[in-house]
Amino acid sequence: MNGRTLYSIGELARRTGSTVKTIRFYSDSGLLPPADRSPAGYRLYDHDAVTRLDLVRTLRDLGLDLVAIRKVMDRELALPEVAAVHADALDVQIRILRLRRAVLTAVASRGATPEETHLMHKLAKLSEVERRQLVGDFLDAAFGGVGTSSMVAGIMRSMTPELPENPDTKQVQAWVELAELSQDPDFRALVRDLAQERTARYVPGRPPALHNDVAAIVRDQVTPAVAAGVEPASPQADPVVAVLMTRCAHLLDCGDDATSRGQLLVRLERMNDPRRERYSSLLAVINGWPGPESLRPVLDWAVHALRARTRG
Repeated sequence: MNGRTLYSIGELARRTGSTVKTIRFYSDSGLLPPADRSPAGYRLYDHDAVTRLDLVRTLRDLGLDLVAIRKVMDRELALPEVAAVHADALDVQIRILRLRRAVLTAVASRGATPEETHLMHKLAKLSEVERRQLVGDFLDAAFGGVGTSSMVAGIMRSMTPELPENPDTKQVQAWVELAELSQDPDFRALVRDLAQERTARYVPGRPPALHNDVAAIVRDQVTPAVAAGVEPASPQADPVVAVLMTRCAHLLDCGDDATSRGQLLVRLERMNDPRRERYSSLLAVINGWPGPESLRPVLDWAVHALRARTRG
């Protein structure tokens, strides 16, 4: 035996923390050939077997199959090449697991029905091309034929979700919910109504965002009143409502105060639909944007103030 230190299979198991069964399996698979045999025919292993067994276990822990490991050990394949292939495969598995986790978390938190669960799973598995088609269909339904292409192009871009190649769980959950929301016919109709209102009475040369953005007008005029704690139905709110009506007059169809307030009230109630703000919040999560400013407090205030002044 040329003076080498040889170990029985039991001794090798104790030295490496493996089981005799595992070592025998690797040995039978050709991954751990014995260095010699005892007079009784038992397998004997040298010190190189300790290193070889450690490498085999490491590669197995990383997910390599026995065939690939044997080729690496026999120098038939370069380890970096094999590692790259398996890393790509793991990326796919990780994405699948993220999708499954996101769907299961959503099912648990929402108490989803089997039908809703099936839909969420289907939406989560869509390819990039399928996602773009779904989003494009929603945007076409909401903005198709509204105003001019230059007027709505920016709005459509600002409402387009871009799920990254390796989304985290929150992004996947947000995508599934946004995709469901975009398929809601009532929500599509709401977005279309708001788009038509925003592009109406467009004056060439004046950006729609500055000319017809009711949300910006309400935010600018009402925020100080909300911050000061002014009650929307109180007399102290009268000057705020008056300025608000003046700023929005060019967007309304008549000059009669009561009718104008009623028109603006209907418009703000549509804008205050929680689905609109929810879409914006989900979009920010998907695209990795900062969370949008909530207009709910100022819209609530304006709606209550107008309601109080249109009764009867």
